[in-house]
Amino acid sequence: MDRGYDVVICDVKDCSTAAKALTQRHPNGNVYHTQCDVSDSASCEKLGKFATDKLGNIGYWINNAGINGGRRALSELTMDQVTTVVKVNLLGIFYCTKVAMDIMANQPKGFTGHVFNTVGSGVKGGGTPGYATYGATKRGLPQLTASLVEEIDKGVQGYDKVETQGTVQVHSLSPGMVFTKLLLDDSTPELRKFPFGVLAAQPEEVAADLVPKILAQNSNGGIVEFLTTDRILTKFFERFILQKKSEYIDDDGNVIKVPGEQYDETGARALY
Repeated sequence: MDRGYDVVICDVKDCSTAAKALTQRHPNGNVYHTQCDVSDSASCEKLGKFATDKLGNIGYWINNAGINGGRRALSELTMDQVTTVVKVNLLGIFYCTKVAMDIMANQPKGFTGHVFNTVGSGVKGGGTPGYATYGATKRGLPQLTASLVEEIDKGVQGYDKVETQGTVQVHSLSPGMVFTKLLLDDSTPELRKFPFGVLAAQPEEVAADLVPKILAQNSNGGIVEFLTTDRILTKFFERFILQKKSEYIDDDGNVIKVPGEQYDETGARALY
């Protein structure tokens, strides 16, 4: 943004406040905002048109929308709750990715458009008790991304490979544990002490690490992650060997609130 990037942000709610705050913080770029329900294909197509109208060529498209449905056993969820999580987390990625790829394929020759699919807990196949639906939807994203990478690079066996005018690349984006409402909602003191108090980071820290990595991607199928193995081992060493206390969670499992900042009922800090 400070280098003059133009950005479209979207949400199912009114995101004009976020757009105003970003504009004030980054006056060298332009911020446009709109609403989009990623679980609805027509809404995703409207988002694509809005983005192209405002930005012209799209260099980076990040599929970040996601919900967890609440920390409950699958047996305690309603069918509507399950359906909503699947539609937002999985169908929404399919819809938005297709919209983005169709746009990028028709951009000028030599221009590369990057699509990033955001993964989360469950992506590596481990159990996510309390978040079975969420974990299953995130587990599907590496397969989707790998399939698209192969289709772009090699085409589909038995069919002529389609050459596009613009270059399209698809990547995986892993922010790890971030202190947001999605992470803290329905959490317990035990969860907040571990793993959140050890591995989770503030949005600004994650963004500062990930954005340069996103901008540096130059080959199809890249994996951009915050919680690298080195970072995880360092955090474990600091907490369990050096006995370093968390900056964000106290010994009772409560969020440490900074004077002057605003927090919601979950302990998530307001960013704007």
